[in-house]
Amino acid sequence: MRYLIVGLGNIGEKRQGLLREQCIATVDPYRTEADYSSHLQVPADSYDAVVLATPNEVKLEYLSYFLSRGKHVLVEKPLLFSDAANARALRALAEQRGAVWYTSYNHRLEPLVMAVKHLLDKQTVGKVYRARLFYGNGTVLNNVDTWREGGYGVLEDLGCHLMDLADYLLGYQDPDFRLYQAATCEATCFDHCLFSTMDNKVTLECGWTTWKNAFSIDVFGSLGSVHLSGLCKWGQSELIVRKRVFPSGVPEETRQVITQPDATWERDLEDFECRVKAGHSSCAGDERISQALHSLAAQAHSLQGPLRNLGGC
Repeated sequence: MRYLIVGLGNIGEKRQGLLREQCIATVDPYRTEADYSSHLQVPADSYDAVVLATPNEVKLEYLSYFLSRGKHVLVEKPLLFSDAANARALRALAEQRGAVWYTSYNHRLEPLVMAVKHLLDKQTVGKVYRARLFYGNGTVLNNVDTWREGGYGVLEDLGCHLMDLADYLLGYQDPDFRLYQAATCEATCFDHCLFSTMDNKVTLECGWTTWKNAFSIDVFGSLGSVHLSGLCKWGQSELIVRKRVFPSGVPEETRQVITQPDATWERDLEDFECRVKAGHSSCAGDERISQALHSLAAQAHSLQGPLRNLGGC
């Protein structure tokens, strides 16, 4: 497929480098390096698909434009609908024009995340009792006074990845989560959040004030547990599998450590093209994550008592 990249920031440039000659042009109103300043200037017959790597507030407008012209769209996460009617209208437009959009959550394609998925599907840990997912970095000051400081802050940036993984790994498809903390430590938006599934079995935490990059998944079950730490983009990634000893005792343990380049972006493009061929949109997942983010933000603004933390840490 021939691609048009809209938005030539860090992610847009990364996609451009991977697509090479498949990228026929780039669009960005603020970057002189882009081929066009407006998508309206690009001949519609020159491309088949679009990589949409723009700020969140303009994604829906762009998506509607490209879908109406039958163009497939790879959207950089997240895609936030204003309401269910908005989602239905875009789904109907895509179906009418024979177009597919897919919102990228590339951490699904991490080698050891896929290994965790395989282990859980095989019920290696038995009945899942509880899980913890954490994603943090120290980028808060990089995001202050940028478009990322608008909206829901770290929830849009990192929290949506955790919501997606709660579905991918654990089958949690409920849009409802329970919020425990929404902090504004150094930004005017949320820069640290702690929340859980409504049954309290899965705890999710994300933050821009972690200082050292951290990503972890811990799943505990009736037969053992799995523990993942790190992402390939940071270097080493490790997976520990522990087999329970009955009635108690030190579990049997296997450990896998990998150090390799981050290949999730290439796999993500392959996945997108497979979805295009199969006609599979990500609308349902986008709608669920949109509802979850709106709900968590509403909870944050109504929290009372010692857990309320909206004015700073």
